Amino acid sequence: MGIYLNPGNRAFYEAVNSKIYVDKTGLISYTNSVLNTLQKFVSVSRPRRFGKSMAADMLVAYYSSGCDSAELFAGRAAEKGELFQEHLNQHNVIRLDMQRFLFDESHLDVFIDKIQEAVTKELQEKYGNCFEIGEYGLPNVLEQIYSQTGNGFIFIIDEWDCVFRVAKEHKEAQKEYLDFLRGLFKGAEYVDMAYMTGILPIKKYGEHSAINIFEEYSMIDSGELTPYFGFDEDEVRELCGQNNVSFPEVQKWYDGYFLNGCHIYNPKSVVDVMRRGKFRSYWTGTETYEALKVYIDMNFNGLKEAIIEMLSNVRCKINTRKFQNDMTTFKTRDDVLTLLVHLGYLAYDEGTGEAFIPNQEIAEEFFNVVDDDGWNGLAQALSRSEGLLKNTWALDGEAVAEGIAAIHDETASILKYNDENSLACTVLMAYYGTKAYYMNPIMELPTGKGFADVVYLPKRQVDRPALVVELKWNKSAEGAINQIKNRRYADWIEGYTGKILLVGINYNEKKEHECVIEEYLKE
Repeated sequence: MGIYLNPGNRAFYEAVNSKIYVDKTGLISYTNSVLNTLQKFVSVSRPRRFGKSMAADMLVAYYSSGCDSAELFAGRAAEKGELFQEHLNQHNVIRLDMQRFLFDESHLDVFIDKIQEAVTKELQEKYGNCFEIGEYGLPNVLEQIYSQTGNGFIFIIDEWDCVFRVAKEHKEAQKEYLDFLRGLFKGAEYVDMAYMTGILPIKKYGEHSAINIFEEYSMIDSGELTPYFGFDEDEVRELCGQNNVSFPEVQKWYDGYFLNGCHIYNPKSVVDVMRRGKFRSYWTGTETYEALKVYIDMNFNGLKEAIIEMLSNVRCKINTRKFQNDMTTFKTRDDVLTLLVHLGYLAYDEGTGEAFIPNQEIAEEFFNVVDDDGWNGLAQALSRSEGLLKNTWALDGEAVAEGIAAIHDETASILKYNDENSLACTVLMAYYGTKAYYMNPIMELPTGKGFADVVYLPKRQVDRPALVVELKWNKSAEGAINQIKNRRYADWIEGYTGKILLVGINYNEKKEHECVIEEYLKE
């Protein structure tokens, strides 16, 4: 049993024997199915504390010939796989945690050499007579061993992307590292499987992956590996029953990641709330508030508007395809938002191509950021929303106009306030308080003969009127109301709820707001 070559199963033993353990050994059936196939290169990217390292430890415990793990897997899902016994502790495993070799930027010049030295030293202890060490390093050593013995290797690499996080600006060091990985894996007969985990997907140069042999599973496209990282709804419901914790409250705080049609919960947060019984932000404690602030303070066109929309429970369409899978190459707001998806600060719906703030835990981190000088007045604007909502229910258009004008003044430095899109952002801030009574706002709902700008539908068993909001720039609030009526925007929701309010809002060049509110009368 070595540190890097054929390590033991201690880490997985500790996971299995913890107070809360959720069986994810079903992943082994998948990895067994790709051994020595064209799909044997697997890259899994997930945010921090999403179970990546535990899964890597599990695979080490299962495959490594340096330990006996039969008892650890007894009765677990993996045991049902038809290839389970065939591969149990039967492989040479090389396990690398890249962060152990790259603590900080001072190691950049030597960490690749140190990786090769450490692994080669252990290979010498087992295969000393099978190879000579030459200028081509570890790949050549492994080639010689395979040629002499026919023994292949399973590579399990954790924190594969640490160089892109620790040394964000060091492009040459990043390229050298990718060249090392390419040389280690591409075309290598000695690879039975290579399994890598990290926060970021594999780095791109232009539109192409630098290591294009890997099957990638990420927060953008999790594929068939969705169930094995994070807890699903059934698992969380069962844990709540076992630990006498409110499942609806857990949903509100920690649900929201939507992968491949499944609701996924951050396991760190769920485990901590089960152990401690207190609902608060657990996972975000592993990152600093500044880590999020750096990215959402970037001055890309439309970025702050997108954040405001998502804080108001609106989903934001993003293009994830051009993201270069690093933490410095940003050209558009979509690049920043895509990074936030990979970091876990946003969730992503692959079916619709939309990003959104997943839950209360993450929303609190965003509020910490916007309660800051760079977001002048946003926190104050959001705090006004409860009063503005009550004025809307009271049909007090004048008070609503005054409230929206105050929010505009407080946030003038954030938004370029000269069109209906910016007015929509202000209205979303103004009605932020609707989240307690209404479902997520629907933007441009197709109804009647056109699109209503914003529609708020009350939650079930909540006695509040639906709101149909039409926005105008440099026209009139009365005109907005007439458009709702003439184009029959309210027809679609007539059967959904009882009372419906029509809200027309206008803003003009003189920086004046006006609002008209009427109750919709069914014909």
